[in-house]
Amino acid sequence: MTVDQVRTVPAAPTTQARLRKLLLGRDAAIIGLFLVVVLVASFSVDNFSTSTTWYFLFLDVFPILLIALPMTLIIIAAQIDLSVASMLGLSSVLVGALYEQGWSLGAAALAALVVGALGGALNGFLVTVVGLPSLAVTIGTLALFRGLAVGILGTRAVTGFPSGAQDLVSARFAGTGIPVVMAVFVVAALGFGVVLHATATGRLVYAAGLNAEAARFAGGRVNRLTFWLFVASGVMSALAGVYWTLRYGSARGDNAVGLELSVVAAVLVGGVSIFGGRGALPGVIAGVLLIGALRSALRLADVSSDVINVVTGVLLIATVVGPGLVARARGATRRPGTRSSVGAVD
Repeated sequence: MTVDQVRTVPAAPTTQARLRKLLLGRDAAIIGLFLVVVLVASFSVDNFSTSTTWYFLFLDVFPILLIALPMTLIIIAAQIDLSVASMLGLSSVLVGALYEQGWSLGAAALAALVVGALGGALNGFLVTVVGLPSLAVTIGTLALFRGLAVGILGTRAVTGFPSGAQDLVSARFAGTGIPVVMAVFVVAALGFGVVLHATATGRLVYAAGLNAEAARFAGGRVNRLTFWLFVASGVMSALAGVYWTLRYGSARGDNAVGLELSVVAAVLVGGVSIFGGRGALPGVIAGVLLIGALRSALRLADVSSDVINVVTGVLLIATVVGPGLVARARGATRRPGTRSSVGAVD
């Protein structure tokens, strides 16, 4: 790559530009749409606005929220991790199998987190060192991790976990519909948010998504960044597996089958570009809650699960295709011969 070519690569968005987009751009639109859905459902759907409904909504979306945090950074960096649900299942199985063998629940959970880190490191190694595409790698490890999970327990389920731990997972803050475990998510979200939106690492994430070769030319250690993003994804998926096990009181090899699609869908609905280089955590969090609130409202309205899936799919298509159509419409209205300034943020 020549110097002239590098100069034509759009610069990674600055902190000020990302803040402006947060307040005026697609992220604000997703947050606004979420608020509209909540407002309409509160007036039109019986029991939607009760604390009990929100309590179960938060419990349902909690594992998606956890996994969506590293997934956001991974997709912004123009990578993807489709092995997250399988790692969740493997983590759940490890917790159950080790607890059944006499390990303490804390030790079993810690071992599951270590395995999650190792699984993420395997993905990162194959992508950054071997040089394989992340899509192909994580499709392979999706099958690998799920196969290990099913191989360890077979069709059995491990139950009988300590009631205290299960009660803690399902506890709520007094007088509210907010589960205590949401405090874990808030802490994790703050950490990932600071890294993405207020550090040099976050700027490198955006730069890698816009043009990885140019980012390397500028001195960015893209491979090291990518490796640790996959490790973080493995750890958060394993943490979600520990939660899943305790919430449902069952460790099974088929836990959370297909959840990776829900995570990716929520991240894309939240405004992250599947091509990388664009997105923000507030929009992703709003996207997860938007899908959760919409599905909850439709279930309370006695809408069938098939219709709910169709509505969710239409929402995903609209949020992914819509911005592109708007951009084309804007481009068609520009005067002939005009060009966007180099380095402008979309």
